Order: sequence, then structure tokens, then C-alpha cells
Amino acid sequence: MAEHNVVLYSTATCPFCIQTKKYLEDKGISYTNHDVAADQEARKEMVEKSSQMGVPVLIIDEKIIIGFDRQEIEAALGL
Repeated sequence: MAEHNVVLYSTATCPFCIQTKKYLEDKGISYTNHDVAADQEARKEMVEKSSQMGVPVLIIDEKIIIGFDRQEIEAALGL
């Protein structure tokens, strides 16, 4: 499987964020997580990149996925 640059913007209490993390971990996908509740710079970066205030925001390579969308995630990862 090809390596992808995967970045997740999330919060610790968001159920869809937790589901996204579990999904990535179950698939063995390494990712960088930014907790936007605790990190103001990460929150600003997320909004600039996605124009979204809600989480999760997942960026796989250049593809931005809002929310937990299994089909979009699998397509972006080539699964």
C-alpha cells in the first residue's frame, strides 16, 4: 500500500473524531492528529484549509474530507 500524508483535525470528545481515529488505526494508517480544542494554531490552520469549523476534518494527501465518510476515506487511500 502506498504511503499517504494523512492529517486529522479533531477534538478528544467528538464521537465522529473517535470513530475516524479508530478506523485509521484499524487499517494500520499512520496519521498526524491535531486537537483543535487544545491547539489554537491547529484550529486556525484547519479553518484556512477547509473553511470548516466542525470536526473531524481529514486531509489525505491533498484531499479534504469533512466528517467520517468511510467511502471517501477508502477512495482517497486507494483501499
